[in-house]
Amino acid sequence: MPIALAFFVHYAYLIIFLWVLVEQVGIPIPSIPVLLTAGTLSATHRVSHTYVVLAVLAACLIADTVWFSLGRRYGNSVLKLLCRLSFEASTCVSKTENYFTRRGPVTLLFAKFVPGLSTVAAPIAGQTGMPYGKFLMWDLAGSLIWGETFILAGRFFGDLAKKSAPFFHWLGHFAFFIFVLMVLGFLVHRIWKQRKFLQQVRELRLEPAELKEMLDQATASGLTPPFIVDLRHPLDYLPDPRVLPGALRIGPNELRAHSEIIPRDRDVILYCTCPSEETSAHLALQLHKMGVYRVRPLRGGFDGWKEAGYPLVDYVTETPGSDVVQQILPTSSQSAVPSM
Repeated sequence: MPIALAFFVHYAYLIIFLWVLVEQVGIPIPSIPVLLTAGTLSATHRVSHTYVVLAVLAACLIADTVWFSLGRRYGNSVLKLLCRLSFEASTCVSKTENYFTRRGPVTLLFAKFVPGLSTVAAPIAGQTGMPYGKFLMWDLAGSLIWGETFILAGRFFGDLAKKSAPFFHWLGHFAFFIFVLMVLGFLVHRIWKQRKFLQQVRELRLEPAELKEMLDQATASGLTPPFIVDLRHPLDYLPDPRVLPGALRIGPNELRAHSEIIPRDRDVILYCTCPSEETSAHLALQLHKMGVYRVRPLRGGFDGWKEAGYPLVDYVTETPGSDVVQQILPTSSQSAVPSM
Protein backbone atom coordinates (compact mmCIF):
# COMPACT_ATOMS: atom_id res chain seq x y z
CA MET A 1 0.00 0.00 0.00
CA PRO A 2 1.45 3.46 -0.94
CA ILE A 3 2.68 5.47 2.04
CA ALA A 4 0.19 8.33 1.55
CA LEU A 5 -2.75 5.92 1.37
CA ALA A 6 -1.49 3.98 4.39
CA PHE A 7 -1.19 7.23 6.34
CA PHE A 8 -4.76 8.21 5.41
CA VAL A 9 -6.13 4.81 6.44
CA HIS A 10 -4.26 4.87 9.75
CA TYR A 11 -5.51 8.35 10.71
CA ALA A 12 -8.68 8.32 8.62
CA TYR A 13 -11.18 9.36 11.29
CA LEU A 14 -8.99 12.14 12.68
CA ILE A 15 -8.26 13.47 9.18
CA ILE A 16 -11.94 13.41 8.24
CA PHE A 17 -12.96 15.09 11.49
CA LEU A 18 -10.39 17.88 11.20
CA TRP A 19 -10.93 18.42 7.46
CA VAL A 20 -14.70 18.73 7.76
CA LEU A 21 -14.34 20.89 10.89
CA VAL A 22 -12.03 23.33 9.09
CA GLU A 23 -14.44 23.63 6.15
CA GLN A 24 -17.48 24.10 8.38
CA VAL A 25 -15.64 26.75 10.40
CA GLY A 26 -15.51 28.77 7.18
CA ILE A 27 -12.16 28.02 5.54
CA PRO A 28 -12.91 27.25 1.86
CA ILE A 29 -11.25 23.81 1.73
CA PRO A 30 -13.65 21.33 0.06
CA SER A 31 -14.57 18.24 2.07
CA ILE A 32 -16.23 16.33 -0.78
CA PRO A 33 -12.97 14.71 -2.03
CA VAL A 34 -12.24 13.47 1.52
CA LEU A 35 -15.72 11.99 1.88
CA LEU A 36 -15.53 10.33 -1.53
CA THR A 37 -12.13 8.86 -0.67
CA ALA A 38 -13.36 7.57 2.69
CA GLY A 39 -16.41 6.02 1.01
CA THR A 40 -14.23 4.28 -1.58
CA LEU A 41 -11.98 2.86 1.16
CA SER A 42 -15.01 1.65 3.12
CA ALA A 43 -15.79 -0.67 0.18
CA THR A 44 -12.62 -2.64 1.05
CA HIS A 45 -13.32 -2.34 4.80
CA ARG A 46 -10.08 -0.41 5.34
CA VAL A 47 -12.13 2.19 7.16
CA SER A 48 -15.44 1.84 8.99
CA HIS A 49 -18.43 3.47 7.35
CA THR A 50 -20.04 4.06 10.75
CA TYR A 51 -16.99 5.76 12.24
CA VAL A 52 -16.59 7.97 9.18
CA VAL A 53 -20.18 9.17 9.56
CA LEU A 54 -19.68 9.82 13.27
CA ALA A 55 -16.53 11.84 12.54
CA VAL A 56 -18.45 13.97 10.02
CA LEU A 57 -21.36 14.54 12.40
CA ALA A 58 -19.05 15.47 15.28
CA ALA A 59 -17.19 18.04 13.15
CA CYS A 60 -20.41 19.58 11.84
CA LEU A 61 -21.95 19.69 15.32
CA ILE A 62 -18.99 21.53 16.86
CA ALA A 63 -18.59 24.07 14.05
CA ASP A 64 -22.30 24.74 13.58
CA THR A 65 -22.90 25.11 17.32
CA VAL A 66 -20.13 27.70 17.56
CA TRP A 67 -21.48 29.70 14.62
CA PHE A 68 -25.06 29.37 15.88
CA SER A 69 -24.00 30.87 19.23
CA LEU A 70 -21.98 33.65 17.58
CA GLY A 71 -24.84 34.45 15.20
CA ARG A 72 -27.26 34.73 18.11
CA ARG A 73 -24.92 37.04 20.01
CA TYR A 74 -23.31 39.18 17.29
CA GLY A 75 -25.74 38.91 14.38
CA ASN A 76 -24.84 40.63 11.11
CA SER A 77 -21.16 41.22 11.91
CA VAL A 78 -20.58 37.46 12.05
CA LEU A 79 -22.24 37.00 8.66
CA LYS A 80 -19.97 39.61 7.09
CA LEU A 81 -16.89 37.82 8.44
CA LEU A 82 -18.04 34.46 7.06
CA CYS A 83 -18.85 35.92 3.66
CA ARG A 84 -15.37 37.36 3.38
CA LEU A 85 -13.96 33.87 3.97
CA SER A 86 -16.31 32.22 1.49
CA PHE A 87 -15.55 31.73 -2.22
CA GLU A 88 -19.30 31.78 -2.78
CA ALA A 89 -20.05 35.18 -1.28
CA SER A 90 -22.26 36.03 -4.23
CA THR A 91 -24.88 33.71 -2.78
CA CYS A 92 -23.78 33.89 0.78
CA VAL A 93 -26.25 35.81 2.92
CA SER A 94 -29.19 36.81 0.75
CA LYS A 95 -30.12 33.32 -0.44
CA THR A 96 -29.87 31.83 3.05
CA GLU A 97 -31.99 34.58 4.57
CA ASN A 98 -34.59 34.06 1.86
CA TYR A 99 -34.54 30.29 2.36
CA PHE A 100 -35.09 30.75 6.10
CA THR A 101 -37.91 33.18 5.43
CA ARG A 102 -39.69 30.74 3.11
CA ARG A 103 -38.83 27.34 4.61
CA GLY A 104 -37.62 27.96 8.15
CA PRO A 105 -35.49 25.21 9.73
CA VAL A 106 -36.02 22.90 6.73
CA THR A 107 -33.29 25.02 5.12
CA LEU A 108 -30.77 23.20 7.30
CA LEU A 109 -31.55 19.90 5.55
CA PHE A 110 -30.03 21.02 2.24
CA ALA A 111 -27.87 24.04 3.15
CA LYS A 112 -24.62 22.06 3.15
CA PHE A 113 -25.13 21.07 -0.48
CA VAL A 114 -25.12 24.72 -1.63
CA PRO A 115 -21.71 26.46 -1.61
CA GLY A 116 -21.90 29.57 0.53
CA LEU A 117 -25.19 28.64 2.21
CA SER A 118 -23.48 25.96 4.28
CA THR A 119 -21.21 28.60 5.78
CA VAL A 120 -23.87 31.04 6.95
CA ALA A 121 -26.89 28.82 7.69
CA ALA A 122 -25.96 28.22 11.35
CA PRO A 123 -25.33 31.88 12.33
CA ILE A 124 -28.50 33.00 10.54
CA ALA A 125 -30.46 30.34 12.45
CA GLY A 126 -29.03 31.80 15.66
CA GLN A 127 -29.79 35.34 14.53
CA THR A 128 -33.44 34.47 13.89
CA GLY A 129 -33.83 33.24 17.48
CA MET A 130 -34.37 29.56 16.64
CA PRO A 131 -34.26 27.39 19.82
CA TYR A 132 -31.00 25.44 20.04
CA GLY A 133 -32.74 22.09 20.45
CA LYS A 134 -34.70 22.62 17.25
CA PHE A 135 -31.58 23.81 15.44
CA LEU A 136 -29.63 20.77 16.64
CA MET A 137 -32.23 18.32 15.35
CA TRP A 138 -32.47 19.83 11.88
CA ASP A 139 -28.74 20.52 11.60
CA LEU A 140 -27.74 16.96 12.50
CA ALA A 141 -30.27 15.61 10.00
CA GLY A 142 -28.87 17.88 7.29
CA SER A 143 -25.28 16.95 8.18
CA LEU A 144 -26.16 13.25 8.01
CA ILE A 145 -27.82 13.58 4.61
CA TRP A 146 -24.90 15.63 3.26
CA GLY A 147 -22.19 13.31 4.60
CA GLU A 148 -23.90 10.07 3.60
CA THR A 149 -24.53 11.32 0.06
CA PHE A 150 -20.83 11.59 -0.74
CA ILE A 151 -19.67 8.70 1.44
CA LEU A 152 -22.13 6.35 -0.29
CA ALA A 153 -21.15 7.75 -3.69
CA GLY A 154 -17.53 6.86 -2.90
CA ARG A 155 -18.64 3.45 -1.63
CA PHE A 156 -20.50 2.79 -4.89
CA PHE A 157 -17.39 3.71 -6.89
CA GLY A 158 -15.28 1.44 -4.66
CA ASP A 159 -17.63 -1.50 -5.18
CA LEU A 160 -17.37 -1.03 -8.96
CA ALA A 161 -13.57 -0.76 -8.81
CA LYS A 162 -13.29 -4.06 -6.89
CA LYS A 163 -14.73 -5.92 -9.87
CA SER A 164 -11.56 -5.20 -11.85
CA ALA A 165 -8.41 -6.25 -10.00
CA PRO A 166 -5.96 -4.36 -12.31
CA PHE A 167 -8.00 -1.15 -12.10
CA PHE A 168 -8.34 -1.46 -8.33
CA HIS A 169 -4.59 -1.96 -7.98
CA TRP A 170 -3.95 1.10 -10.16
CA LEU A 171 -6.48 3.11 -8.16
CA GLY A 172 -4.77 2.25 -4.89
CA HIS A 173 -1.35 3.13 -6.30
CA PHE A 174 -2.43 6.60 -7.53
CA ALA A 175 -5.08 7.31 -4.90
CA PHE A 176 -3.13 10.18 -3.33
CA PHE A 177 -2.61 11.98 -6.65
CA ILE A 178 -6.28 11.53 -7.58
CA PHE A 179 -7.26 12.98 -4.22
CA VAL A 180 -4.98 16.02 -4.68
CA LEU A 181 -6.36 16.61 -8.18
CA MET A 182 -9.94 16.50 -6.87
CA VAL A 183 -9.17 19.05 -4.15
CA LEU A 184 -7.35 21.35 -6.58
CA GLY A 185 -10.17 20.98 -9.10
CA PHE A 186 -12.78 22.11 -6.57
CA LEU A 187 -10.64 25.06 -5.46
CA VAL A 188 -9.81 26.21 -8.99
CA HIS A 189 -13.49 26.04 -10.00
CA ARG A 190 -14.60 28.11 -7.00
CA ILE A 191 -11.84 30.69 -7.48
CA TRP A 192 -12.66 31.00 -11.19
CA LYS A 193 -16.37 31.57 -10.49
CA GLN A 194 -15.59 34.20 -7.86
CA ARG A 195 -13.09 36.05 -10.05
CA LYS A 196 -15.50 36.08 -12.99
CA PHE A 197 -18.29 37.46 -10.84
CA LEU A 198 -16.12 40.12 -9.19
CA GLN A 199 -14.89 41.28 -12.60
CA GLN A 200 -18.49 41.86 -13.65
CA VAL A 201 -19.10 43.77 -10.40
CA ARG A 202 -16.16 46.12 -11.00
CA GLU A 203 -17.53 47.04 -14.41
CA LEU A 204 -20.91 48.04 -12.99
CA ARG A 205 -20.56 49.50 -9.52
CA LEU A 206 -20.99 53.16 -8.59
CA GLU A 207 -18.87 54.96 -6.00
CA PRO A 208 -20.70 56.55 -3.00
CA ALA A 209 -19.20 59.94 -3.91
CA GLU A 210 -20.64 59.66 -7.43
CA LEU A 211 -24.11 58.91 -6.08
CA LYS A 212 -23.87 61.79 -3.59
CA GLU A 213 -22.96 64.13 -6.44
CA MET A 214 -25.87 62.84 -8.55
CA LEU A 215 -28.31 63.49 -5.67
CA ASP A 216 -26.91 66.96 -5.01
CA GLN A 217 -27.14 67.92 -8.69
CA ALA A 218 -30.72 66.64 -8.90
CA THR A 219 -31.69 68.71 -5.85
CA ALA A 220 -29.92 71.85 -7.08
CA SER A 221 -31.35 71.72 -10.59
CA GLY A 222 -34.79 70.40 -9.72
CA LEU A 223 -34.30 67.24 -11.78
CA THR A 224 -35.59 63.77 -10.95
CA PRO A 225 -33.08 61.99 -8.68
CA PRO A 226 -31.87 58.42 -9.26
CA PHE A 227 -34.21 55.58 -8.35
CA ILE A 228 -32.55 54.02 -5.27
CA VAL A 229 -33.50 50.55 -4.03
CA ASP A 230 -32.62 49.16 -0.59
CA LEU A 231 -32.22 45.38 -1.09
CA ARG A 232 -31.41 44.54 2.51
CA HIS A 233 -33.17 41.63 4.18
CA PRO A 234 -35.31 42.56 7.23
CA LEU A 235 -32.68 40.95 9.48
CA ASP A 236 -30.13 43.44 8.14
CA TYR A 237 -32.28 46.37 9.28
CA LEU A 238 -31.72 45.51 12.94
CA PRO A 239 -28.27 47.18 13.37
CA ASP A 240 -29.42 50.35 11.57
CA PRO A 241 -32.95 50.72 10.11
CA ARG A 242 -32.18 53.98 8.27
CA VAL A 243 -31.92 54.19 4.48
CA LEU A 244 -30.23 56.36 1.86
CA PRO A 245 -32.21 59.51 1.00
CA GLY A 246 -35.13 58.59 -1.25
CA ALA A 247 -34.49 54.84 -1.12
CA LEU A 248 -37.30 52.32 -1.54
CA ARG A 249 -37.18 48.99 0.29
CA ILE A 250 -37.82 46.10 -2.10
CA GLY A 251 -36.54 42.54 -1.71
CA PRO A 252 -34.51 40.97 -4.56
CA ASN A 253 -37.20 38.40 -5.38
CA GLU A 254 -39.93 41.05 -5.54
CA LEU A 255 -37.79 43.31 -7.72
CA ARG A 256 -37.11 40.48 -10.18
CA ALA A 257 -40.79 39.52 -10.29
CA HIS A 258 -41.98 43.12 -10.75
CA SER A 259 -39.27 44.70 -12.85
CA GLU A 260 -41.94 46.90 -14.48
CA ILE A 261 -41.75 49.27 -11.49
CA ILE A 262 -38.15 50.15 -12.39
CA PRO A 263 -37.94 53.36 -14.44
CA ARG A 264 -36.06 53.13 -17.74
CA ASP A 265 -35.55 56.88 -18.08
CA ARG A 266 -33.16 57.45 -15.15
CA ASP A 267 -30.37 55.78 -13.22
CA VAL A 268 -31.32 52.92 -10.89
CA ILE A 269 -29.02 52.37 -7.91
CA LEU A 270 -29.09 49.15 -5.88
CA TYR A 271 -27.45 48.63 -2.51
CA CYS A 272 -27.25 45.91 0.14
CA THR A 273 -24.94 45.02 3.06
CA CYS A 274 -23.08 42.08 1.45
CA PRO A 275 -19.28 42.22 1.03
CA SER A 276 -18.33 43.29 -2.53
CA GLU A 277 -22.00 44.23 -3.16
CA GLU A 278 -22.83 40.64 -4.17
CA THR A 279 -26.62 40.83 -3.90
CA SER A 280 -27.01 44.20 -5.63
CA ALA A 281 -24.40 43.36 -8.27
CA HIS A 282 -25.93 39.98 -9.04
CA LEU A 283 -29.37 41.56 -9.34
CA ALA A 284 -27.98 44.35 -11.50
CA LEU A 285 -26.61 41.78 -13.93
CA GLN A 286 -29.98 40.03 -14.07
CA LEU A 287 -31.81 43.31 -14.70
CA HIS A 288 -29.35 44.16 -17.48
CA LYS A 289 -30.38 40.92 -19.20
CA MET A 290 -34.05 41.98 -18.78
CA GLY A 291 -33.46 45.26 -20.61
CA VAL A 292 -32.88 47.57 -17.61
CA TYR A 293 -29.53 49.03 -18.64
CA ARG A 294 -29.19 52.05 -16.36
CA VAL A 295 -28.86 49.99 -13.17
CA ARG A 296 -25.72 49.85 -11.05
CA PRO A 297 -24.74 48.52 -7.61
CA LEU A 298 -23.42 50.95 -5.02
CA ARG A 299 -19.82 50.21 -4.10
CA GLY A 300 -19.60 49.31 -0.41
CA GLY A 301 -23.39 49.21 -0.19
CA PHE A 302 -25.11 50.61 2.87
CA ASP A 303 -21.94 50.40 4.98
CA GLY A 304 -19.82 52.16 2.35
CA TRP A 305 -22.26 55.07 2.19
CA LYS A 306 -22.47 55.25 5.98
CA GLU A 307 -18.68 55.12 6.47
CA ALA A 308 -18.26 57.96 3.97
CA GLY A 309 -20.34 60.14 6.30
CA TYR A 310 -23.14 60.75 3.81
CA PRO A 311 -26.68 61.35 5.10
CA LEU A 312 -29.06 58.58 6.12
CA VAL A 313 -32.74 59.08 6.83
CA ASP A 314 -35.51 57.26 8.65
CA TYR A 315 -37.65 55.16 6.35
CA VAL A 316 -40.84 57.16 5.76
CA THR A 317 -44.12 55.25 6.02
CA GLU A 318 -46.77 56.50 3.66
CA THR A 319 -49.04 55.20 0.94
CA PRO A 320 -47.07 54.02 -2.11
CA GLY A 321 -47.47 56.15 -5.19
CA SER A 322 -47.89 53.13 -7.48
CA ASP A 323 -50.36 50.26 -7.40
CA VAL A 324 -47.56 47.93 -8.48
CA VAL A 325 -45.31 49.06 -5.63
CA GLN A 326 -48.19 48.64 -3.20
CA GLN A 327 -48.64 45.05 -4.35
CA ILE A 328 -45.04 44.04 -3.83
CA LEU A 329 -44.40 45.74 -0.49
CA PRO A 330 -45.13 43.78 2.72
CA THR A 331 -48.68 44.39 3.90
CA SER A 332 -47.40 44.90 7.44
CA SER A 333 -45.38 47.94 6.50
CA GLN A 334 -46.93 49.37 3.30
CA SER A 335 -43.92 51.68 3.12
CA ALA A 336 -42.49 53.82 0.40
CA VAL A 337 -40.35 56.82 -0.14
CA PRO A 338 -41.69 60.29 -0.85
CA SER A 339 -42.55 60.89 -4.49
CA MET A 340 -39.45 61.54 -6.53
